[in-house]
Amino acid sequence: MNSLFKILFLALILTACGKSTEHSDHDNGSSDGDSPNEALYNQAMEVHDEVMPRMNDIYKLKKDLQEQIANTPDMVVERKNQLVQIISNLDSANDAMMDWMHKFNPLPDSVEQEQAREYLEGEIERVKKVRTLVNESIEKAKAEASKN
Repeated sequence: MNSLFKILFLALILTACGKSTEHSDHDNGSSDGDSPNEALYNQAMEVHDEVMPRMNDIYKLKKDLQEQIANTPDMVVERKNQLVQIISNLDSANDAMMDWMHKFNPLPDSVEQEQAREYLEGEIERVKKVRTLVNESIEKAKAEASKN
């Protein structure tokens, strides 16, 4: 069962990354790189590409913390609640990344350039917030996992 979950999780991540790549091929505009908003699109993708590999860290840390809870039946309630909250934070970070990827839909070049620029600037800010959430949840989980 655990292996099946891993396979499904990794398939979801790969599928989501594939959708992001599709955007760069189809929605980013002209293929010769002269779109005025291409730099903004690339900036959003750079943040995405930085954060996406960390999804595996989230999965591993979540699993480790869940095992720590399961393997310590006499764990103090406060400690258990703390670990459950950290697991919830990891889930939230993962969900935020998946949500951003599924909603990211750059406007085609046929749309007014200013509107496309505003959209991309907003998306850059959103994906940066996701990056912060992912990094903070991972660091906190690592710190707590090492207290075992």
